Amino acid sequence: MKNRKICVVTGSRAEYGLFFPILNKIKESPALDLQLIVTSSHLAIEFGETYKEIESDGFSIDEKVDNLILPVTSSSIAKSSANATSLLSDSFNRLKPDLILLLGDRYETHAAATTAMLMNIPIAHIHGGEITEGAVDEQIRHSITKMSYLHFCSTEVYRKRVIQMGEDPLRVFHSGAPGVDNIVNMKLLKKHELEADLKWKFSSNSALFSYHPVTLEQTDLESDLHSILKIISAFRFKILFTYANADPGGRIINDYLENFCIKDPVRYKVVKNLGQVKYLSAMKYVDLVIGNSSSSIIEAASFRKPVINIGSRQKGRLKGRNVIDCNVDSLEKSVRLALSASFQDKINNIANIYGDGNAADFITEKIKTEPLSVMKKFRDLSTE
Repeated sequence: MKNRKICVVTGSRAEYGLFFPILNKIKESPALDLQLIVTSSHLAIEFGETYKEIESDGFSIDEKVDNLILPVTSSSIAKSSANATSLLSDSFNRLKPDLILLLGDRYETHAAATTAMLMNIPIAHIHGGEITEGAVDEQIRHSITKMSYLHFCSTEVYRKRVIQMGEDPLRVFHSGAPGVDNIVNMKLLKKHELEADLKWKFSSNSALFSYHPVTLEQTDLESDLHSILKIISAFRFKILFTYANADPGGRIINDYLENFCIKDPVRYKVVKNLGQVKYLSAMKYVDLVIGNSSSSIIEAASFRKPVINIGSRQKGRLKGRNVIDCNVDSLEKSVRLALSASFQDKINNIANIYGDGNAADFITEKIKTEPLSVMKKFRDLSTE
C-alpha cells in the first residue's frame, strides 16, 4: 500500500509552532509522506522571514506561496487570500496530496481550505469548535470546519460544538492542543542561554507581552496601547514583547512597541519572532503573561503562570483558573491580583484543560488510519 501524502499549509510563526510536533510525527511515520507549503508572513521580511526557522528545524519546504500583499489592511488581506487560493491550486496540482492538514483560523488557512474543497481533496482541521468573539477568526474557523472531513478538537466542549454544527461524531475527535505537546516534549533553554540569545536579562519580576489587533472592533490602537503600557510600566517589572500577527493594525502595534522599547532597552525588549523554543522558554521564566493571545490561554497553564487577558479578542474561549479577563480600565487591579501570593497559591496545582501533551501522536495516528472522503452528510442533533 502506498504512503498517504499529507500536505500541511502554514502561514504564520504561531501556527507553525503548534504544527511542529505533528510535523515531526508525520515525518517519522513510515506510512506517511509529509508535504509542506509555507505562505504569507513566513516569507515576509517584515515578519522575520520565518520560513528560515522551518528549514533550520530540518523540514523540507515543498512549495513557497508568496501571496501576502503589504501593508496589511482589510483590503490587502482580501487580495492576499485571493492570491493564496489561486497559487495553492497550482501547488496542490503539482503535489497531488491525499489529505490537506490545516490548523486554526487564519485567512490563508481559509484560502487553503477553499482550494482543497473545490479540488475535491479531503481536509483535516485542528482547533475547530472554538469561540473568539472579538476576531474575524471566529467566522473563518467555523467555515473551515464545514469544509473539513476530519476534525481534531482541543477540548471535549469544542468537540461537541463541531458535532452541533452538523459534523459526523465518528469523524470529530478530542485530541487536545498540540501546543501543549511542545511544553511536555521540547527541550527548553536555560535562563542564561535565553538571556544570551536575546541580549537581554530577566529580573525577579518580568512579564511576557503578546498583543494582537481586535479585528471586529473599531478601536484606537495607539490610544489603547498607550494606556496599557502606561499602566503596566508603572509596576517597574521588565517586559519582553513579541510582534503582533499579520492582521490589519498589526504594523501599528509593532511600530508602537519598537518606539516604546527604545526608551528603556534595559527594561524592555521587542522581538519580531521568538520561535517556539524561545517563546516557551520565556513563558517559563517570566512571572506574568499579558495580552490577548490564544497561546497565553492554551499554553501558560502548563507552566502555572498567571495570565492577564485584555479585551474581547479571546471572548468565549475556554480558560483555566490562571486567566484573569479584564479591560483597560481594570488592568491595574488585575495585575495586582495576578502577582499576589493568594492568586499564585490558587493556580499552583492547576491542570491544563487543553491536554497533557499527546495530541500529535493521536492526530498522526488518525490521519494515517481513518478512511478519507470528500462526501459528507449533515447530521441533525437528536431531538429525543
